[in-house]
Amino acid sequence: MTKNPSTRNPSTENPSTGSSPARITLRDGDWPDPPASPESAAFVEAAREGRFLLRRCTACGKAHWYPRSSCPFCLGETAWEEASGEGTIYSYTMLAREDSPRTIAYVTLAEGPTMLTSLVDCEAESLAIGQPVRLVFAQSRNGTPVPCFRPVEAAEPSQAGPVP
Repeated sequence: MTKNPSTRNPSTENPSTGSSPARITLRDGDWPDPPASPESAAFVEAAREGRFLLRRCTACGKAHWYPRSSCPFCLGETAWEEASGEGTIYSYTMLAREDSPRTIAYVTLAEGPTMLTSLVDCEAESLAIGQPVRLVFAQSRNGTPVPCFRPVEAAEPSQAGPVP
């Protein structure tokens, strides 16, 4: 079956096949393993319990992502705090040439920082800048939780639970 050229949207087509992109799914076990470190141990432990942690500076009060012990703004000490897991899409792109297309995005968290992540459980055509998203954990190859986000419409009403 040939597509009607007047209804084609080349910006949402897979360039290698000319077909519309597939649904972007949560692909457990398809994520690289995050490097283990003493600084990330608390984050990984909380993520296994379904909790999302950020670090906040005890001197200037700014939250930041990627978690590190020194504040990137003032070099002050930081402390872990539980984050809401809520955010909005700042920018995104679909990697359509992969065997299974994926969408990566900058998501601005409700707490302020913007993080690079993946958008899952969504149709790429339905995404928009400023769209609300909610945290969901995917599992890396070794089972380590990896923070991803999905549109609020597709998200379950409750927060992400513990990683099995």
